[in-house]
Amino acid sequence: MIKTEGLKKSFGKHVVFDGADIAVEDGSVCGLVGINGAGKSTLLRILSGVIRPDGGKASIDEKPIYDNQAVKKDIFFLPDEPYFDSNVNLKRLRDLYAAFYDLDKAKYDEYIKIFGLPSDKPIRNFSKGMRRQAFIAVAFACKIKYLFLDEAFDGLDPLCRMEFKRGIIECKERGATVIISSHSLRELEDICDSFVLIDSATVKQCGALIDALDNIFKLQFAFSGDEFTRENLPFEVLRFSKVGRVITIVAHGNSAQAIEQINALKPLFVEEIQMDFEDMFIEEVQNRGYLSDKKGD
Repeated sequence: MIKTEGLKKSFGKHVVFDGADIAVEDGSVCGLVGINGAGKSTLLRILSGVIRPDGGKASIDEKPIYDNQAVKKDIFFLPDEPYFDSNVNLKRLRDLYAAFYDLDKAKYDEYIKIFGLPSDKPIRNFSKGMRRQAFIAVAFACKIKYLFLDEAFDGLDPLCRMEFKRGIIECKERGATVIISSHSLRELEDICDSFVLIDSATVKQCGALIDALDNIFKLQFAFSGDEFTRENLPFEVLRFSKVGRVITIVAHGNSAQAIEQINALKPLFVEEIQMDFEDMFIEEVQNRGYLSDKKGD
């Protein structure tokens, strides 16, 4: 299991984390979400052992990550802007990583062919999307236990995104644990079974995605008069909006119970509106004033 406990990290006077706790089960595909500057990249760098936390713990199977080669050998971290030598081509890139990881060269060549990357050109001449495809091929070919991907879908066209998601599912099927940072929440929902939501120098939510979605709902209803207000509701809500007589609410809890309570007030109608991961994220961050601080990544 990947865990942080009371994690602290600052850069100068700017506090990125001040007591962040996460737990990611083995074999999970976890979506790491937050607005720009929330600290997603910093967290991935801590979990991959690139930077040292200032306080608290970051561990895998109860073993510290930073400066622990026995743990780090099982981790592959793909940052948003991966480093590469200016003269390296695809073959040299493959051979470089094969020196450090148990790299499946046939799998690497398969992805290079799928992505249609030119083998004879230096990677420096590739577009950002092509460079990301090359490193994704490396990541999927390396037989590692823990795969950390920063801004995973950035620069990928729709076909590449489909192949990328297929590769993530293959990683999960062979037992790897994957943490993916991305703003493409609907893409994450296709492949993730858990999530971590970073907010205000800590982790506000962490756990199974399906459970979180089951615990938030959106309802729309109306009454014959226009005097109905938020205070008339028999439960707390994250959001209350009213256009004419039509009211929309978002709340935590059991939707069926909420519908029963609203029906007792004799509305003209009441219906549930399906929510997805992106809807949930937007409601949670707006409710917390999450957009007020964009520093930290």
